[in-house]
Amino acid sequence: MKKLDLGTESIGKLLKAFSIPCMISLIVNALYNIVDQIFIGWGVGYLGNGATNVVFPITIICLAFALMFGDGTASYLSLKLGEKKHQDAQNGVWSGIISAIIISICFCIFTLLFLPQLLNLFGCTKALQTFAYDYGYIIAMGIPFMMIGTTFNSIIRADGSPKYAMASMVIGAIMNVILDPIAIFVLNLGVKGAAIATIISQFITFFMNILYIRKFKSFEMKKQTITFSIENVKKVSLLGISSFITQMSIVVIIAVQNNLLNRYGAISKYGSEIPITVLGIVMKINQILTSVIIGIAAGSAPIVGFNYGAKKYARVRKTLKIVLLLSVVVSTLAFILFQTIPEKLIGLFGSGDHLYNEFACFTFRIFLLLTICNGIQIVSGIFFQAIGKSGKSALLSLSRQILIFIPSAFLLSHLFGVMGLLYAGPVADLLAFLISVLLLYLEIKQLKTEPNTDLKKSEKVEKTKHGPIITINREYGSGGRYVGKLLSERLGIPLYDKNLIEIVSDESGLSASYIEEKEQSRNLNLLSDLNLNYFQNLTNDDTLFLAETKAIQNISKKGSCVIVGRCADYILKEQANVFKIFLYSDSKHKIERATKYYGLSKTKANKEIQKIDKARERHYEHYTNMKWKDASHYDLCLNVDLLGAEKTSEFIEQMIKEMK
Repeated sequence: MKKLDLGTESIGKLLKAFSIPCMISLIVNALYNIVDQIFIGWGVGYLGNGATNVVFPITIICLAFALMFGDGTASYLSLKLGEKKHQDAQNGVWSGIISAIIISICFCIFTLLFLPQLLNLFGCTKALQTFAYDYGYIIAMGIPFMMIGTTFNSIIRADGSPKYAMASMVIGAIMNVILDPIAIFVLNLGVKGAAIATIISQFITFFMNILYIRKFKSFEMKKQTITFSIENVKKVSLLGISSFITQMSIVVIIAVQNNLLNRYGAISKYGSEIPITVLGIVMKINQILTSVIIGIAAGSAPIVGFNYGAKKYARVRKTLKIVLLLSVVVSTLAFILFQTIPEKLIGLFGSGDHLYNEFACFTFRIFLLLTICNGIQIVSGIFFQAIGKSGKSALLSLSRQILIFIPSAFLLSHLFGVMGLLYAGPVADLLAFLISVLLLYLEIKQLKTEPNTDLKKSEKVEKTKHGPIITINREYGSGGRYVGKLLSERLGIPLYDKNLIEIVSDESGLSASYIEEKEQSRNLNLLSDLNLNYFQNLTNDDTLFLAETKAIQNISKKGSCVIVGRCADYILKEQANVFKIFLYSDSKHKIERATKYYGLSKTKANKEIQKIDKARERHYEHYTNMKWKDASHYDLCLNVDLLGAEKTSEFIEQMIKEMK
């Protein structure tokens, strides 16, 4: 795909380019789960479908680990390639792949040994046991193919071959559609046949993805390059942990639902098996709707993120308006289908008795009554992620399912029995919708119209004679920034501190105010990445770090200078003329400086010092894999209090001159 300009290209064209591939991948994943149930429903009956629903959480657990290693490795690969660190990228890829292989084999063995206990945990009833065992044991044998294939799929996308990744998934799904009826109807294998068809299809995707190793673009994947380290596994896993948490939350929801349906269904006229089967089918049908909306919203994320950073708020509002409109149209069409033809929808999955059809109609019409609200909630969550408001994004991502639905399900099922769990659906949808609308309204109000004039940046990189490049990392309130300023004046070389923001702005297209805001608020935790499992992209922090890396590398080529913070010591570690300094101070003097120069009270100063130093430490360790305060990778560590700022700069100057 040709490179598209996110700041000027037609928003409609951008949405087509970004949203359609994402939608296709998500819909294929959703159909993968539905196809088995359609053929099982016709070939075995609704008990067979109920069995697949209690086995389904095991598949989701496998997917959680596969995405953790896959998405984590993909993010690590993208990041290291952006930094031009191909060896680090290669090491991370191998560590991610080997981890997926080890965990998949271990989980396969664990599932084969403890399948009955797992199924009981996920709400299996006696009537479903035989079918669940037949289906579950075969599915368990295919776990390594499924997990390794999924992990590779994410890595292949990050390597720049999204079409190949999509093709391997689509071909696997098509083979499942072909093999299911053959195994179930022609060979008369029932649920065992459906499971066999699934693992054969998974093997095809796995095999295609393994073949891609020869075509890897970023570097050569050969036996002699295989490496594995626990440190790389930790880094990869942390980058993919949000995908893991999101998938595991689905496991929790299904387990809660199935156990409540088992308990309260048993004392209703429907029994346990009908509610477990029907709600599982209805949720998977609704997953198609969700996939379309997520695809639209995820495709808008890079467009929104870039234009928000560039302060082109009119384009942000226009993109959001289009995405909300499309999502509401899609969810409205789905609502009409769910309310008007539930019998035909459930009929796709085989026939059932009067009670089965009655409960299915209730489930579509009650549980999905406010599905029209889902479009707003999903879009809002991904919108906040795109503009870097990770806390709000996390709240919206978790609100409907975990924070509202589960408590509502327990309370309402206790009050109204099995029907109460159906009422929990619209209750959760409504409350999540109201939270989304409120947060979105408040955010849109804050968006100001960008200035009409083009701001021309005047900052130029000064050309100086080649000499030492001094990097200064410092604790907040230590006086390190002032020492850097004095040092640059003494040596007669440029100082790059806050003025670096303008240079990064020039090169990245992001506004200076946005960069400054993100530098001060970067807080690397799970919230910053919660929605990224929906689509493959770098976080806002990664994008900014890569822009700063490029700017610092360009500055270093111009000659001697002083650079304050921003991991410059790590970015320039391969250069021989870099002198790396860490400046610190005791708590008493840091608080005194913060109160004197920043106008803070002593209590607030102490809290601010701890908060900013913690953020700097997390940021540094995340991108460098080194300890921020570890003296071993600095040339000089100094307590500024010993000599004071003036004498400290004088001392450093003398050291640098002696080194020449």
